[in-house]
Amino acid sequence: MLEEERKYEVGSGFELPDLSSCPPAGGQVVPRPPLTLRATYYDTADRRLARAGVSLRFRRGEDASKLRRTGKWTAKLPPGTTGVRQEISRSGPPDAVPTELVGLLTAYHCGAPLEPAVTMRTVRRVHEILDRTDRVLAEVCDDTVAVLDGRRTASTFREIEVERSEGSRKLLDRVGKVLHAAGAVAGEFTPKHARAMGPVASQPPDLTPPGLLPRKPAAGDVVAAAIRRDIARIVEHDPLVRLRDPLPDGDTPVHQMRVGTRRLRSDLRTFQPLLDRDWTAKLRAELGWIADVLGAARDAEVLRDRLQRTAKADPLAPLDAAAVARIDADLAARHEETLQALDEALASPRYLALLELLYEAARQPRLTADARKPAREALPRLVAKPWRRLVRGGPGVYGAGDLDPRAPDEDWHAVRVNGKRARYAADAVADVVGGSAPALAKALGAVQNDLGEHQDAAVAAETWLAIANADPDDHALAVTAGRLYERERAAVQAARAAFPAAWKAASAPRLVDWLPA
Repeated sequence: MLEEERKYEVGSGFELPDLSSCPPAGGQVVPRPPLTLRATYYDTADRRLARAGVSLRFRRGEDASKLRRTGKWTAKLPPGTTGVRQEISRSGPPDAVPTELVGLLTAYHCGAPLEPAVTMRTVRRVHEILDRTDRVLAEVCDDTVAVLDGRRTASTFREIEVERSEGSRKLLDRVGKVLHAAGAVAGEFTPKHARAMGPVASQPPDLTPPGLLPRKPAAGDVVAAAIRRDIARIVEHDPLVRLRDPLPDGDTPVHQMRVGTRRLRSDLRTFQPLLDRDWTAKLRAELGWIADVLGAARDAEVLRDRLQRTAKADPLAPLDAAAVARIDADLAARHEETLQALDEALASPRYLALLELLYEAARQPRLTADARKPAREALPRLVAKPWRRLVRGGPGVYGAGDLDPRAPDEDWHAVRVNGKRARYAADAVADVVGGSAPALAKALGAVQNDLGEHQDAAVAAETWLAIANADPDDHALAVTAGRLYERERAAVQAARAAFPAAWKAASAPRLVDWLPA
């Protein structure tokens, strides 16, 4: 479940104002009977979860009788880049954290034991904002919180939460204005449990964020920020990979976590002269391991998605539905195998060790003395190396401008790999270098998209034939696979035809004049 809410600090004597002006026409505000909730929050001894914006609790006192009897475990993830918090609940006894939730939060506790950290009793008074059809648009929760020390009340505080259900953000804005006029103060997003845990929970998270660059950054400042962004992408999507749910924008967590590992490996390679070589080699090797596992799962999900799109590409020439279903069943089995392998990898001691390496890398990248040079002086020279390799190629690899339209698919893929490295390098420095650097990164993205489509179509074409060849007696399957193959090869040719224009735009002199020859 996704959660979006806003918090307001109020005093003990605050009176909730009239909210009747907030619902849309025909809507209403309905008060609900008060609830008394008792929640115990779990964390590591050094409050890693709270400091990362994560919570894990066991709570009693909800409406359903089953939940009153057994209670409910809930984990909440940080909002991350989406701005929306993910909430995952499971039923269970109060004395054992569900194994699934322990695994889900691995990227934040890194294997440290989870123990009771704070217990709170909350008297919650809820006002639901409904539309004319009685659909719940938002909830205004007036919470009076008592932090418990055994049977003793150690402290109390009060806050207002406005949580969006099916309403718009404009509705939250209207409610916020009414609350503010009544004296409520919009607070920072400090969860109640973190507030109750005290100063330790308010310390910085273990994962060092990229932060703001100084006005005149050194090269090492920029590289450190890039490394931290890549690691944050990996950590943020780790629990979402385990949930196996798509992202709000339709992308997949496996894809985003894989991108994080690829970008980090690429950045470590591009900026190697500014980093300790042995440290970089060890980190890249372990990233290569998990990237391969993620890659297998990503390739399987791409094939399943591509099968449906290719099969429906020509509505006037439909394919045999049973044969398409037969291919999809084969792909589904492969996909599940790769996901199980990924689950096993994420649950392994080797992955825990990799997390420690990533946290260390974000905290203190191993920079060399050359990293002290001004960013605008040192970085263009480093970005020029993957750019030159893309342009000129190398042993057995075409340069992008010389790519033969009749070359084997593997040669096109090799150029794609070089293009991706050049794009990641330009991306990492674009904001600091300025000028035409952001435009180059964008243009290289278009090149990468074209070559990515080429690779996906080429791999899919061979996959459809391989599935059919495994069952030569199924003639309908063979015909369908052949028709799919032809459609994919047409996509390959279309990508090859589009490539020269994309490359011409990316290699325009005005975009690369900041790169030394």
